[in-house]
Amino acid sequence: MPTPVDVLEAGIAFLKSPKIVNDVSSSLMRVFAGYGVAALIGIALGIAIGRSRRASDILMPPLELMRPIPAVAWIPLAVLMFPSSELSMIYITFIGALFPILLNTIHGVESVDQRLIASARSLGGTRTALLREVILPGAAPNIVTGLAVGMGTSWFCLITAEMISGQFGIGYYTWESYTLQNYSDIVVGMILIGLLGMGSSYLLRRLGAALTPWHTIEEARR
Repeated sequence: MPTPVDVLEAGIAFLKSPKIVNDVSSSLMRVFAGYGVAALIGIALGIAIGRSRRASDILMPPLELMRPIPAVAWIPLAVLMFPSSELSMIYITFIGALFPILLNTIHGVESVDQRLIASARSLGGTRTALLREVILPGAAPNIVTGLAVGMGTSWFCLITAEMISGQFGIGYYTWESYTLQNYSDIVVGMILIGLLGMGSSYLLRRLGAALTPWHTIEEARR
């Protein structure tokens, strides 16, 4: 095992290396591309399934079939499905983030107080107004939780995909360090992965707190 001093020296060397810009930017682009698509689709499907029995009956069986499949198991198929390794890694990141966001959104929509929905309807609220003014604010804390969990799984899936089929990125850098027996660089890669994942989740939590100030007040009162 490398000593802390060796890891520190390797970290300083990596920070000074031109590789850091290429590797970090490649990983960030892949994460946010796959994660962004997963957030849009996961929230949209979650609202539809949470609000409609028909949508739930149609969509949940195939989604429940796919959900237990580890994202890592999709890598060989993703390599065959897409013309470039870049798209396949983005797809793996998308798969990893989709289900935490989807399930938390469904739970959030289903847990909205039905009395609030009935009150909004009695006051003449349209479907659009009901969705915008009641359902989304009520489900927002759960959606934010799903987004934070999805970000963590996105990083996990991306690093695994980069180790297998990548040519750039933090995962590729870590795996390349292993093949070259640069053990200090392995630890540097692991620390960098942790910092990027922690930073991304922190930004999402801060954004969620800003978008749901009523939930923050309720938590403080408890």
